[in-house]
Amino acid sequence: MVGVVVTAAAALAAGYLLGRLRPWQRLGDWAADQVRFTGAWVRSGAGRQAVVVLAHAVTAPRTSWRIMRAPANETLAPMPVRDPDWVANRTRTDKEGTL
Repeated sequence: MVGVVVTAAAALAAGYLLGRLRPWQRLGDWAADQVRFTGAWVRSGAGRQAVVVLAHAVTAPRTSWRIMRAPANETLAPMPVRDPDWVANRTRTDKEGTL
């Protein structure tokens, strides 16, 4: 009888502690941040990448599946935008210098 009470109290304490610390949610948030902000983890090697991807896949399977299916975005350098009203925005020196 005493063993059952001690086991129940230990289970209750462990459940309370896990509920307060939320390790599953913290692991998921960490993995999502690592995947979202690709930085040092990409250069850290295949071992760390495998841990991050596995942690993200276990904690957020729907998000992981969507990320894996999405095509990679191309990063293009910003192109200069031409002003369509450049004639109206010219200064006096620009106007005098042109014919």
